[in-house]
Amino acid sequence: MSAETPAATGPRAPLPRFPRPSRPDFLTSPNVLRTEVLGGLVVALALIPEAISFSIIAGVDPKVGLYAACIMAVVISFVGGRKAMISAATGAVALVVAPLNHEYGLGYLVATVVLGGVFQVILGSLGVAKLMRFVPRSVMVGFVNALAIMIFMAQVPEMTDVPWAVYPLIVAGLALMVLFPKITKVIPAPLVSIVILTVVTVAAGIAVPTVGDKGKLPSSLPTLGIPDVPFTLHTLTVIAPYALAFALVGLMESLMTAKLVDDITDTHSNKTRESIGQGVANIVTGFFGGMGGCAMIGQTMINVKTAGSRTRLSTFLAGAFLLVLCIGLGPIVSDIPMAALVAVMVLVSVGTFDWHSIQLKTLKRMPLAETVVMIVTVIVVVATHNLAIGVVVGSVTAMVAFARRVAHLVNVSGVVDPDGKQAVYSVTGELFFASSNDLVYQFDYKDDPDDVVIDLSDAHIWDASTVAALDGVQTKYAAYGKKVTIIGLNEPSAAMHDRLAGQLTDAH
Repeated sequence: MSAETPAATGPRAPLPRFPRPSRPDFLTSPNVLRTEVLGGLVVALALIPEAISFSIIAGVDPKVGLYAACIMAVVISFVGGRKAMISAATGAVALVVAPLNHEYGLGYLVATVVLGGVFQVILGSLGVAKLMRFVPRSVMVGFVNALAIMIFMAQVPEMTDVPWAVYPLIVAGLALMVLFPKITKVIPAPLVSIVILTVVTVAAGIAVPTVGDKGKLPSSLPTLGIPDVPFTLHTLTVIAPYALAFALVGLMESLMTAKLVDDITDTHSNKTRESIGQGVANIVTGFFGGMGGCAMIGQTMINVKTAGSRTRLSTFLAGAFLLVLCIGLGPIVSDIPMAALVAVMVLVSVGTFDWHSIQLKTLKRMPLAETVVMIVTVIVVVATHNLAIGVVVGSVTAMVAFARRVAHLVNVSGVVDPDGKQAVYSVTGELFFASSNDLVYQFDYKDDPDDVVIDLSDAHIWDASTVAALDGVQTKYAAYGKKVTIIGLNEPSAAMHDRLAGQLTDAH
């Protein structure tokens, strides 16, 4: 007797369907792929003299800056939070680590880069990126304009005390980049300009400064290693202050650049991931002997605005192409005239500057405080050559201006009952340290009746300074034997007042 298989009692449930992971745009569109590849190539060419220059600032061999540029770009393309943004060795980071390298040597510099990366990972995990919400638009405009000025100023040394042939080459490069897009946009105009000017100078034997004059390009791949420093508490105390400054400057520039790219591309980026990614990239770069870095605003503008790149591929290829150009095509790259790269950066400078912000009609419409904040940001950045310091000073200036404006919106009006037995004061506005300090002078302590009511229905208490001011008002009335009643507090204000009232001064 055989067992029978039980028959199905109903329709079979469909198997669950899982969504297929979306493929990157550059794998589905040949046009996007071409844009990303050519954008990465242009950026790689522009990175070479920049990385060498920053190496000189830091006092290290050019290959240290070039290795940093390669590794930072490749790593951040995987772990960063902002697509198409370029990270590499930068001038701000070089200025931070230069004194350390001059006093203690390369080993300590590399150890600082690794520790700085660790600090960035920690700060990113703690949510430091959320502080970007406190950077006002006027500071952002000042940041962008200062950036454009600094990009141009960085090219001035390449245009002074040089052979006369450099100037027509720069003009020709600018003309090519302006006119070539009218013919076709298939190939980035900066790449066309660099190639044509290189061919012309080599073929005609024109003696002008070249990339090779900046320094010797590396001939071998970077190798993995541990920083050559003693692992002692003394070493930690030496490098920790530099590492923290390195981390803060790098994060500030990277987050500001990410916000700028967000605005240009109308897309949102993950700032927390970018902060952590910058740390990871610097840790990896340090173990490969690089000088570290952060987001490069000039090269990012080339990639995003000039080349039109939008994906991680262009960032990855910028690092990969840079390695290939330095190691495999070093002799050819060394012949590129600096005039060609200067022309590219000058055009980037002009395109980056927010010309609308300085038009007369714009300045007339903008509040004076906003214009002052923008100007202060620009002046501080240009004077210090440090974008991070400029942003901090600009943001503090904006906060002071905001506090000053809000403080003037507080109003105190008093009415005495017809029978003369009670005075009622209505307070409106936001009460905090800037607006509440003068609160004690708004009442008639001597002539008011014995019963005084302060109505805060249209006000909000924000800090202990306001509670202390209200305590002062009550104390002054008490000196005349008068009673004060505070009414109308909303829930948060009442909670703060109940917790702090009478506790902020010494009872003795």
